[in-house]
Amino acid sequence: MIRRLLAGMVLLALVAAGAVWWIFVRVGTPYRGFTGGEVFVELPAGTSVSGMADRLAAAGIVPDALTFRLAARLSGQERRLQAGEYRFADAATPTEVVARLARGDVFVLPITFREGLTIPEMAGVFEAAGLGPAESFRTAAGRVDLIRDLDPAADDLEGYLFPSTYTVSRRTTADELVAAMVSQFRRVYADLRGRADTSSLSLREIVTLASVVERETAAPDERPMVAAVFLNRLRRGMPLQTDPTVIYAMMRLGRWTGNIRRSDLQMEHPYNTYRNPGLPPGPIAAPGRSALEAVLDPANVPYLYFVSRNDGTHVFSSTLTEHNRAVNEWQRRRR
Repeated sequence: MIRRLLAGMVLLALVAAGAVWWIFVRVGTPYRGFTGGEVFVELPAGTSVSGMADRLAAAGIVPDALTFRLAARLSGQERRLQAGEYRFADAATPTEVVARLARGDVFVLPITFREGLTIPEMAGVFEAAGLGPAESFRTAAGRVDLIRDLDPAADDLEGYLFPSTYTVSRRTTADELVAAMVSQFRRVYADLRGRADTSSLSLREIVTLASVVERETAAPDERPMVAAVFLNRLRRGMPLQTDPTVIYAMMRLGRWTGNIRRSDLQMEHPYNTYRNPGLPPGPIAAPGRSALEAVLDPANVPYLYFVSRNDGTHVFSSTLTEHNRAVNEWQRRRR
């Protein structure tokens, strides 16, 4: 009797040991049950561990739902598993899958809008990232309710979609992204609010001038001087005479081909600063922080003119005679 009892206990112990061994082998063995290069699995908020297990097993990420539940239980991270969309490409053990969900290692897409882009150009970036048609972004960029308190005169969000890199999911909508870009503009503006409140310019004028500065030069150290030139001209009642505003006008008319002709400088359009004094009616692009700061803290210089050196930098002049001399020199070099 005792022998049989001992034999039974030994057998149970062996079975238990075998089960434990099987479990650890199962949760520690890499598995890839899907075809193709990658697979995405969406785990909605509120999904239970069992629900996650079912979705992962159905997608071929883990061999079966039970194995995933066992891996989650053994890891002690059952309550830490996070919802979201996950991308899987390589074979992974169920334990590794649990660890990814516990870290919240969800799939995200970085999308970068560089400084100086217009709404249509941003729409092209949005479409190229695979987030949706460009038209949906252009439509979302018409939601002036997002900045009505800041700029009651705005008829779109030009200038208020802050250029930066945003992290989005594959399902991020144009409305959601546009709202995030406006929120980022608000955060930057909040940092600059003290200087903006002491400026003689309104917020709309600050953003408008900053957008012109942004399009005129890509050299950060030049932006305060470019801003100073435009502010000096405004104070003297001189027209800004800046090509980017003409380009923007031509873009709005669907006439921009990459070149400005002399006749274009004479066209009748509110954004043509060769014919119209003062600032253009609104922003012509998305200024970055340094362009906004340049308008709020311009260089203390007497310059009224500048001409390109054809390398991204400019020669600045205080008089028309100096400017004409610089224009002649650098136009000859360009030819």
